[in-house]
Amino acid sequence: MTDLRRDFERAAEDIQQLGIRPDNDTLLKLYALYKQGSEGDLRRTQPGFFDFVGTAKHEAWAKLHGLPEQEAMRRYIALVQQLLA
Repeated sequence: MTDLRRDFERAAEDIQQLGIRPDNDTLLKLYALYKQGSEGDLRRTQPGFFDFVGTAKHEAWAKLHGLPEQEAMRRYIALVQQLLA
C-alpha cells in the first residue's frame, strides 16, 4: 500500500470524528473526491429524477471525470485536514 493510499484511508476515518456537520456543498465535495479517489471515473447511470440526494451526488462525482485518482486523493486529504483544523 502506498503512503498516499494509506493517508487517504486515514483521512476517510478521521473525517468521521468531525464534531460538526459540514454544509451540503462540502459534503458533496468530500463524497465526490472520495469516490473519484477510490473508484475513478463515474460509470453508473444517473439516479431517478426524484432521487434528489442521489442526483446531487452523481453530478458532483461526474464533475471530476478525468481527474486522476491520485490527485483526487490528495485533494480529499487536504480538504479533510482543513475541516479538522
